[in-house]
Amino acid sequence: MWSGKKVLVTGAGGFIRSHLTEALVVAGATTTAMVRYNSGSRIGNLAFVDQEARDAVRIISGNIEDSDFVYQAIKGQDIVFHLAALIAIPYSYEAPRSYVRTNIEGTLNVLEGARRYDVSRVVHTSTSEVYGTAIRTPIDEDHPLQGQSPYSASKIGADKLAESYYRSFATPVTTLRPFNTFGPRQSARAFIPTIITQALERKEIRLGSLTPERDMTFVSDSVAGFMAAAVTAGLEGMTINLGTGETHSVGWFAKRILGLMEVDKPIVQEGERLRPALSEVMKLVSDNRRARDCMGWSPKVPLEDGLRRTIEFVRKNLSFFQTDRYVK
Repeated sequence: MWSGKKVLVTGAGGFIRSHLTEALVVAGATTTAMVRYNSGSRIGNLAFVDQEARDAVRIISGNIEDSDFVYQAIKGQDIVFHLAALIAIPYSYEAPRSYVRTNIEGTLNVLEGARRYDVSRVVHTSTSEVYGTAIRTPIDEDHPLQGQSPYSASKIGADKLAESYYRSFATPVTTLRPFNTFGPRQSARAFIPTIITQALERKEIRLGSLTPERDMTFVSDSVAGFMAAAVTAGLEGMTINLGTGETHSVGWFAKRILGLMEVDKPIVQEGERLRPALSEVMKLVSDNRRARDCMGWSPKVPLEDGLRRTIEFVRKNLSFFQTDRYVK
């Protein structure tokens, strides 16, 4: 299925993106990985990819906000996986304009490049954060969108651009809305690696609000959803949730992870980590029937198996994480 396919992954140095890049290479795709230019030639999480697979990837450095660069990267590709984005919610309160430039203008560049060069499928990445606090559960794709942070507002804008390009120009774009993904290579910006690193390095577990509920999908399942969305016929113009359909609170996850690690440490709430009251998203739980019905996708990795794999990765790569301060 993938042999001979020319694919581009934007933002390939990130968490899900590096796993997707690796899976595409293993599947036989001719893969180009776009990473953000930096003077140190760092490739982010692609450094964790198996050496043989990494050698098979064409890595290009640039900026998703540079339309000329993006168009050249897209030219000649069959499939574009668009994952490049600013995703840290706390930082979006401090630098909202950056999120507009990267998440909205960057998406515009990808869509326009795909339109110009007749790409056969664009898989655009959304987020469950666009739904805000659930009005009804489980959350289906027709749930109202609510911009409860500058980050989520920028992703709503990007999603609507994707919709407009399908409706206006028949650009073959499919939008995926992953609920919270976790697993190896995720930074301590996310709460599960934060809990694990603090359990290993600190005297107490410092978190923001403990009551928000999250639907957590292991990264290999999210990757399988992206790959299915790229090759399943008839998904053009559709938005599809990726989630398990189960939800637990942040506090529940903290206690469960400490139990798996056999660690007994206090869990405390730290004011610096709290979102503004009207910005906090209290409950996210997916209705994943469309993913099951339209592309045969369902999560395979049990939650505790995924947590154990993540704990093992963090233990082996603790130097990868900043454990002495709050990472936004």
